[in-house]
Order: sequence, then structure tokens, then C-alpha cells
Amino acid sequence: MDLEKKIELICRPPTEEVLTPEDLRQLLETEEHPVAYNGWEPSGLVHLGTGVICAYKMKDFAEAGLRFKAFLATWHGWLNNKLGGDLPTIRKAADLFRHSWIALGVPSDKVEFIYSDKLYDDIDYWAKTVTVAKNLTIARTRRTLEIAGRKETDARYVSDFLYTPMQVADIYHMQVKICQLGLDQRKANVVAREIGEKIGCWKPVCVHHHLLQGLEKPMVWPIPEGQEKEAVASAKMSKSKPETCIFIYDTPSEIKQKMTRAFCPERTIAFNPVIDICKHIVFREKPVFTIERPAKFGGNVEFQSFNELETAYAQGKLHPQDLKNGVAAELAGILEPVRRYFANNREAQECLEAVRKAKITR
Repeated sequence: MDLEKKIELICRPPTEEVLTPEDLRQLLETEEHPVAYNGWEPSGLVHLGTGVICAYKMKDFAEAGLRFKAFLATWHGWLNNKLGGDLPTIRKAADLFRHSWIALGVPSDKVEFIYSDKLYDDIDYWAKTVTVAKNLTIARTRRTLEIAGRKETDARYVSDFLYTPMQVADIYHMQVKICQLGLDQRKANVVAREIGEKIGCWKPVCVHHHLLQGLEKPMVWPIPEGQEKEAVASAKMSKSKPETCIFIYDTPSEIKQKMTRAFCPERTIAFNPVIDICKHIVFREKPVFTIERPAKFGGNVEFQSFNELETAYAQGKLHPQDLKNGVAAELAGILEPVRRYFANNREAQECLEAVRKAKITR
């Protein structure tokens, strides 16, 4: 595959930021199959953001010929007291994540699934963690707590400050040259870029993808000017608030019910979660989006691109409820392979049921 095609796949939406495009090009000119990774706390059920959005980028990187490592950070989940801090349940959730991405079409022969339990048996990993920690101040580490879903004022235990050094050490220990994570993980990746060469390693390229918005209305609406960045972080889809997200295992009726309640202000594009799903999922899946409507409301309507849909909605030519119904129908179809996979895979079913019974904690 030629260089330009690789770059196109890596930068393909839902990618939103590359640090830096010049570094990415230079890396691909010197290494044919560099290692890329994403890492997750296995902490509950998989929703559209963790599942579909992340699967898109794993498939993009695999198609581009990169060696992609999907890192299931069980110890990070344990440090962060996810699932009540119960490590066996967190490991079960890690198995669920793996099954979920395979169900979404992630090629298991091209993506390597790595569990932190195995990685951390190596004493060299802990040497890297200490080396990173020796190059981070408490103040700098506190400012990165967003990566663990925490505020700067939330750190109360020494373990809270281990999170960032461990995450940065993960990068070097797995020989990662491209960090492909959500924008909420940006601060840890920037630390890796800042200190990599200083500690005898390298400056990884960072490819950050879009954070899908949750279905609820933002706490402050409309969003005050200048607070858009904070609003994006606080409004992201979260499994700890199940009423605000669509899980990839949801039935068509559950999806429709959730979409019916979704925040979808008329004629408004920005911070509209239903529009967000259209942009990053519906039009990724198919070039034409058809919304069925009764004849008395204008009949069925087709959109050949997201821009066409965006314009029609902003002009009031498409009612929010019609949009919701159309998106619900599309999502039901997109997620049908997932429902089929879990219906036919006993191990996957057991993982799903175990995590459903677990206590989900933020």
C-alpha cells in the first residue's frame, strides 16, 4: 500500500487530531509496519463510542498494514475502582470487550489483544513506570487525571498518581509508535511525547478520535461561548449512565426507546447527539441515508451525504422525531451482527451476563 493511502486510512474520520501530521509521515516513511495501540479500562458494557467508533479505527489501522495492539488495561480499571474494584470481574469485562470488537468486525488475525495482567509480569515494565514517574511532577500528573475520568481535585490516594506513569510506560513497553486513543486521553499521550526522548525512548505520534456524545441534554444549555471544549468532555457517552447511551447489544426496541428520549433540539446541529451519530456512524456505514416518513409528512426522504442532511435539518426541513426514527432503524441494522454473534457464542454470552450483573461504578 502506498504512503498516501496509509495516511488517508489513519486520518480517516472519526480521527479528529494528529500530533503531528509531519511526524506521522516521517514515521511511515521509515517504518513499514509500526506498532499502534489503543487502551481501555474494561469497566462495563460496551456502547457505541467504545464499540463502534473504536472498531472503525482498529479496522482502518489494520487495513493500513500497521500492527495494532488492543490493550485491555485491567489494572488501570482496578486502580480506578471500576466494577467495585473487583479484579476478576474486570477481567471478565476485558473478555467482553474483546468479543464485542470481534462481533463488530475487528479482524482478530490482524489486531493483537493484550491484557495488562500478562504485560505487568515483566519487571522491565515497572522500571519504565518508575522512570516515567521520576520525570513527572505531582502538579503535572494531577493535570492529567482527566484520562481516568477524574477531576484534578479527585486525587486522594497515592494510587491515583500511578495511573499516568503506568499508561505512559505501556506505550514504551509495547513498542508503540502511534497512540490511537480518544481525545479524552490526549494529556497522557502528550506527556509521552514530551518525555520520550528525554528518557531514551521516542516521541510517539498521537492520533485522537472523536468522542461520541451521550443522548442526554448537556447540564448547561445552550453551551456558553468559550466552554465548548469542556462541554465535549462532560457530554461524552458513558456506560456509567446507561440511560444516556446505546449499548451495542441493545435490541431494536431498546434502541428506538432510547432514541425517542434522546436530546435532539430542532434546527440545531452543534451538541446534538442524534446528529453526532449520523455524522460518525450512519454515514460511515453507507453513502445514502433513507428516512421513512408517512406520506402526510412528506414521505420517505434520502440524503446522499452528511452535509446534505445537516443543511436540511438546520433549515427545519426534517423533524427531530423523523430523524430519531431513521437513526434508530439504521443502528438496529448496524448492530444486528453483534446480536447474532452473542446469540451464537456461549463464552461471549457468559461474559455479557456476568458484566450485566456487576455493579457499574464511574
